[in-house]
Amino acid sequence: MKLRNMLRSLVATVAIAAAGASSAQTIGYIYVGPEKDYGYNTSHDLGRQFVEKSIAGTKTLHVENIPETAEVSRVMERMIKSGASIVFATSYGYLDYAIELGKKYPKVAFMHAGGLKLGDNVGTYWANSDDAIYLGGMAAGAVSKSGKLGFIAAFPIPQVVRSINAFTLGAQAVNPKVTTTVVWTGGWLDPAKEAEAANSLIDAGVDVIGEQVDSPITIAQTAEKRGIYVVGKDVDVAKFAPKAVLTGASWNWGPTMVKVVKEIQAGTWKPSHIRGDLKDGTVVLDPFGPAVTDTVRKSILARKADILADKFEVWSGPLTRQNGAEILPAGKAMPMEMLESMDFFVKGVIGTVK
Repeated sequence: MKLRNMLRSLVATVAIAAAGASSAQTIGYIYVGPEKDYGYNTSHDLGRQFVEKSIAGTKTLHVENIPETAEVSRVMERMIKSGASIVFATSYGYLDYAIELGKKYPKVAFMHAGGLKLGDNVGTYWANSDDAIYLGGMAAGAVSKSGKLGFIAAFPIPQVVRSINAFTLGAQAVNPKVTTTVVWTGGWLDPAKEAEAANSLIDAGVDVIGEQVDSPITIAQTAEKRGIYVVGKDVDVAKFAPKAVLTGASWNWGPTMVKVVKEIQAGTWKPSHIRGDLKDGTVVLDPFGPAVTDTVRKSILARKADILADKFEVWSGPLTRQNGAEILPAGKAMPMEMLESMDFFVKGVIGTVK
């Protein structure tokens, strides 16, 4: 493990040094996994490329496979010394390190993916993908014959717990008796554990799987091989499993990143919690796969239209916990602080938030 981290640091140093001289418009990006994972990290790298194409004279540095440890501080600091005046720290566990480093470099702007903490020069950005995942859950509930859904996820952080609950609520809107069994892998990218989890769920009768790991490819291809279905996350991977993918929730980070960068460069930026959604295009509902019938598609698109028109809110009561206890009464909307610190499962989810 020490050798692996030393190699990561060496790769990061070489990549940053190779990026060139200092510039007021140099922007750093740090990824917890490989940039070509065709999932979470790929979505951020597409955002980085969009920034470079959209803002003339902008240069970016990017480093992959940096764990959520003190190593990220060292990488960010090397980026800053290489000229980065803006840093996008794109993984959930980077926030405290960004805030601490922000105190040392007050002229550098830090943007972190999610979280509820701010610094004098540290803001957060995220998007409510729950609406699209809810719609994907509707597809899962409609296609499932067993009524048994699964969800494979990395860690029980609020952003992931939200996805599991939204997926389940969407499925229950179609079939109230649906259940979702959760399997935690304990890693953002672990193909062996992801395949094992998928196979164990399928062996238990699950016929549709949702997921939130950094790369959906292994789960999607396992589902295709075993003849079941999957709802994707982060990037559309239908080309890797064209029969299995029902739909998914993908990110479109580029426009948000461009807006933030322009504000920072204009001197008008103030640290805040920036949140996008399905309505502003930061989240995209992926195309439907062949297993989703025209009737089901129309139903899902009608619910999507209600969401966009503010006629339907996923996180509005009545909502109940696994044990039946009330979370929200009828008609009450969930506040952002509760949403982004979610540590409970809704009724119908099988598993624990551990």
